[in-house]
Parts: sequence; C-alpha cells; structure tokens
Amino acid sequence: MGTEVEYGIAVAGQPQANPMVASSQVVNAYASSTLKARRARWDFEEESPLRDARGFDMSRQVADPSQLTDEDLGLANVILTNGARLYVDHAHPEFSCPEVTNPLDAVRWEKAGEQVMLDATRAAARLPTSPQINLYKNNTDNKGVSYGAHENYLMRRSTAFADIVRHLTPFFVSRQVFAGAGRVGIGQERPKDGFQISQRADFFEVEVGLETTLKRPIINTRDEPHADPEKYRRLHVILGDANLAEISTYLKVGTTSLVLAMIEDGYISRDLSVDGPVSALRAISHDPTLKTLITLKDGRKLTGVQLQMEYLDLAKKFVEERYGSEADYQTKDVLERWESVLDRLERDPMECATELDWVAKYKLLRSYRERDGLEWNDPKLHLIDLQYADIRPEKGLYNKLVRSGRIQRLLTDDLVEKAMHDPPTDTRAYFRGRCLEKYSEHVAAASWDSVIFDLPGRESLQRVPTIDPLRGTKKHVGGLLDASETALDLFNRLTGA
Repeated sequence: MGTEVEYGIAVAGQPQANPMVASSQVVNAYASSTLKARRARWDFEEESPLRDARGFDMSRQVADPSQLTDEDLGLANVILTNGARLYVDHAHPEFSCPEVTNPLDAVRWEKAGEQVMLDATRAAARLPTSPQINLYKNNTDNKGVSYGAHENYLMRRSTAFADIVRHLTPFFVSRQVFAGAGRVGIGQERPKDGFQISQRADFFEVEVGLETTLKRPIINTRDEPHADPEKYRRLHVILGDANLAEISTYLKVGTTSLVLAMIEDGYISRDLSVDGPVSALRAISHDPTLKTLITLKDGRKLTGVQLQMEYLDLAKKFVEERYGSEADYQTKDVLERWESVLDRLERDPMECATELDWVAKYKLLRSYRERDGLEWNDPKLHLIDLQYADIRPEKGLYNKLVRSGRIQRLLTDDLVEKAMHDPPTDTRAYFRGRCLEKYSEHVAAASWDSVIFDLPGRESLQRVPTIDPLRGTKKHVGGLLDASETALDLFNRLTGA
C-alpha cells in the first residue's frame, strides 16, 4: 500500500502567484539542497493512466488534460533515497510515499513526507529574492477547488472489479466518520455556513469512473498496476481526506486493507449497498452529530457509524476464522482501535478529540465560537480551519495540539526523520531507494516498476525491471547491494555478466 498527498500552496502576499511555478520552486529547492549527484528523471514508459478497470481505454482526445499523467511536462520531478517521489502534480507539490506493507509504515512515510515538504519550503526561502511559500496539508481552498490525498492498495487481478465496487462503496461512504479531516463550509463553489466531517465529500459526483479531477467517482477505475498486470491490480483510492492525525491515517488505511482482504477472499456475504451513495456520502459528512440515517438498498436505515459497525463485525469474524491467534499485532490493533473509536463516536464524538482530525478541529472551532460568539461564516473560523493544516510547526494548529498533548501520536520524531531518507525494507522501494543513495550518478531514471542505469562503457541505458512490489527487499537484495561497489558491479551481478 502507499499514499500520495497533494499539498495546498500559497505565496505570502501574492494571491495571484502562479502555483505551478511556486510548486516547482519548492521541489527544486529540496532537490538542490539534498541530492548528491545527478537527478534521475521519472520513467513514464510503463504508465497507462487512461486504462479503465472495466475493460477499455479512454481516448486521449476526450480525456481531460489532468488525466494525462504519463506526459513529461518538464515540471519538477524528484526520486528520493527513501523510495518516494516528490514532484509537481499540475498546480500542487505532491509527495508520493514508497510502497509499504502495513498501516503503521504508511503513517510513518506519509509523516516523513510532511517533513520533506517543510524542509523544501525552508530551502526555497533561502534562495535569493524568493517569496515565502506556505504549504497546507488539506483538500480544498474553499473557493470551489479540491485537490487529492490518494491511497493505493495492491490487489489480486483475479478479484472481480464488480465485487470491489459492490462491497467497497458502502464502506467508503461511511469511512469518513473516523477518517475525515473536518471542514468549515458546506458545498463546492459558494460554501454554505456550517461544519462538516470530510473535506472531500462535497466534490464527488458519481459512483464509479476514471476521472480524478472532474466528475470525481467514489470508486476510481484507473487500471495502472505499476506491477505485473497478469497478477496484480492497483486499487487507486481518491476519496480520502489529507489527515494529519496519525490515528486517523492508521485507521483509514488499516481498515481499508482489511475490507479489501475480505473482498479478495469472497468473505463478504451481506449486501450493504447504499441507496444513492453520492448523496449519502454528503449527508453523513454534513452532520457532525453522526445521527443522520442513510437508507440501504434492503430498506434498513443506519447511521454512518452503524454501517461501519457492520464492516467491523465482518472483519472481526474474518480475522478470527482465517488467522485466529496467528493474526499479527497490527491487524489486532486496528480491529481494537476501530471498535473503540466507533463505540465512542456513537456515544459522543467529542470523546475522540485526541485521536481523530475532524473531532479535534471541531472541538477547537467550537471553543472559539463559544468564547467569541462567532457564527460559522466568520472569517476567523475559516482561518482556523486553514491554520490547522499549516505544516509549519510554529504556525500549524495541529502541531500545536500535538505539542500540548491534546493529540495522540503513534510514532516518534526519530522514526519519522529516518523515514525521510531511508526506504522501507520489505518492498521493492528498498532497491529503488538504495540505488538512488549509493549509485546516484549512474541512475538515469526510475519509476515504481523500474530503475534505469547509465553505465560506463555501455552505449544504451540499462533497465532493471521491478514489477513485483514484494521483491527487491532488504532480505532479497541487501547483501547484493552491500557487495556491489559500483552500479556496474550491481548490474553485472544482477544479469550474471
């Protein structure tokens, strides 16, 4: 699994500044301050953003330009030694985490991304005549624009996509009760007064589709596996919010992984289909009391929390039947936290204020409203919403809540700092990251599924495919990398030359 976060960007004192230029300044400044040798380019050769999981390819002529992510537009694009990708995605700087195998590592490398982005803005600020550029880990500018925080999950190709849609849609509609980041304002273009659970909910318009920026779908059908397409698919999830709270992210990816495991195993026998999932998604988001009832296709009426409890009940039985006492620690921990959070959300959402983004933000906003007699349309509340997402430790309200002990953490600063530079050891990201760290002057390009070397004495570039995400680990190639002094040594050992 892995996450990708597009950061909101603002140039201080320059509201009309070009965001693509500012984003490039941030990424390039980080690259210049950290990379030791040549900068490897991104390898677009194996990318296929218009391939649809329903069995067809969208024509490039009808695709929106934002969907053509396989084109090198000359924007800043850096591959880091931790296996991540730092680049400009249209108008935003984006950090795409390396592949990981568990939810705690997903949290760790996403948090490392926040620190990389912070260092990038500091590096940009040191440049002569550079303006102050601020980044926000959020999902909307509240002027009608939304940007993404995506998740990716490796799945077996043999799993029918129709089963994914049927069983995952109700889960996604209701997952926001613990995974929402919270937002002041309701609606897209001209938000109405109020507070809602999710930053993204109002920007989704269809149930299933290929687009990510227009007519956003609850289930995205982009079929770009970045792996062996005969064995795997990559489920590309665009519905989630950009979370700062570590427990929100941990539960978001941990519970989703469990539900996907049940879908792959054909375990879900209950029909939890929702009547009108897009409207249900918004209805749940618009009610921070969590009392709104949505209608299932079988006629039952449940709250978002109660619908999540249905999935929790299935997941507990699934883990017990399939793994019993052999279940790993994180699986058991996710189940326990999931149950605890849902029980408290049903009783009183404020009991989760130290764990979940939207509740922490809502509590903060309510305290300002009560103290100063503010209405929901007061600009001060919109500013607090934005400041919560400011990644600067001295300005960001989330960071201030952490320092004052009002938000729980799962990680230490030391673990996050190491993840800024070191790759995960149990996926192919280890091979990619170590190659960038050790042989940077001879890595011409790389992508999720390849590393391309420019070797002395070779007329052409040499591609090393990495199409299995679970190979190229420290256990698999660590000794080989340690024993290879040069990129040529490594390539010769890999190819038996």
